[in-house]
Amino acid sequence: MSYLLIGNISALICEECMEPLADARIRIYLPEGPHDPEVLARGIFKDLRQIPGTQVRAKAERLLAEADLDSKGNFCLSWDESHLFTEPLELDITLNSVPGARNAREGSAQYHLSTFVPHWKRDRDKFLAAFAYVVPAAKWSNIRRDFGAWAVAGTVRHADTGEALRTVRVEAYNALNDKLLGRGYTNEQGRYQLYFSREMLSGSRMMQIIREGRYGISDSPDVYFKVFDRGQTVLEEDGAKARQPGRRRIAHCSRQNLNARPATQPRKTGSFSGWINGFISGKVRSQNKDKYVMY
Repeated sequence: MSYLLIGNISALICEECMEPLADARIRIYLPEGPHDPEVLARGIFKDLRQIPGTQVRAKAERLLAEADLDSKGNFCLSWDESHLFTEPLELDITLNSVPGARNAREGSAQYHLSTFVPHWKRDRDKFLAAFAYVVPAAKWSNIRRDFGAWAVAGTVRHADTGEALRTVRVEAYNALNDKLLGRGYTNEQGRYQLYFSREMLSGSRMMQIIREGRYGISDSPDVYFKVFDRGQTVLEEDGAKARQPGRRRIAHCSRQNLNARPATQPRKTGSFSGWINGFISGKVRSQNKDKYVMY
């Protein structure tokens, strides 16, 4: 008898935007010691509590199976029968990087997510179960901070009508040195995502110390935005906007909804359709009757 566990693990950037734990690695361990059945029935979620390296090495002999998550956060694990299907399993995730980080860290960081008893269903010669989890935004923001990476998500809407603006370019800038941090494009629903890393903040921390005259400054930047529609600027904030709440020392997972006011562009009439309209009105016919009118 074998076991097959499939599932997905993702994380929230904000309430309206989620990203997969792409290229992470999932590890399943056999349990250590007895567990309270009532506690297990409620589920034990640790929200990716980091495990010290000494603990990771100590439980290596209990490793049951491991596999990589794909680009969408999906995984598939299988192993031969080596424990009772009523026993709990320990589920850990290891990360070498997160989306937006410039470089992978040296050595992976391992996090304990859950100790639980899967709801196994028997299918011929194997047991099947599924598991899915979404990491809360606050916890994911802390993990992103450890990797020196920011994720910004939100919507861009027309300032007058509230209509979603599609395929516009959103750019985020560091107010301390006006340096471009990252850019993204809106989808059909007007939603965008952009990423930047700590390496994009070169010099800004020292500038902040000089301007504010104090030490112990967070390296998270104050941010303002610009929005472009087909090369035309439709929103242009300045550094003063970055001093508002929610923009100062921006969180590593941040929602930023923007309102822009695109200019109305008159529709250009093509040369052929313009000639037809002119011919019907008589303007072209009178001016070019020798070319276009036969008697």
